[in-house]
Amino acid sequence: MLNIVFLTNSWLSSFHQPGLCITVAALLHYFLLAAFTWMCLESVHFYLVLVKVFNVYVPKYILKCCIAGWGVPAVVIAIVLIINKDFYGNGSQAESNPFSDFCWIQENIVFYISVVAYVSLIFLMNTAMFITVLIQIHAMKSRTPKRSRFWKR
Repeated sequence: MLNIVFLTNSWLSSFHQPGLCITVAALLHYFLLAAFTWMCLESVHFYLVLVKVFNVYVPKYILKCCIAGWGVPAVVIAIVLIINKDFYGNGSQAESNPFSDFCWIQENIVFYISVVAYVSLIFLMNTAMFITVLIQIHAMKSRTPKRSRFWKR
């Protein structure tokens, strides 16, 4: 959906309908955040499978993942829309704006908080999970008994 909204964004922006542009920008923002949220959930799943191998039963695991994967971005978008729906637009107010034919977030502060900070937190979480998994794999490798030369032959 992120790709579809992204590819049709410029065409839909050409209709110069503020409501349509706000909707398209909010959908683009939502699907972008959802993609990164699911990437974070994949790293958590990776951690559970490789580090916490035994006794990791989580009741209704998939439901909880779906609520987090689709719900957290929806909360972020809802907060932005509640504060001011005009944070989204096509930038047609400024003639020097290079993105005047693209519906997206118009306020830099909103962009940095709701996109850059969000993606940075997910990047840090993924990095922490990756390092934890690497340490666990390295520890498992060093715990395996080394075979003598006799058994290698």
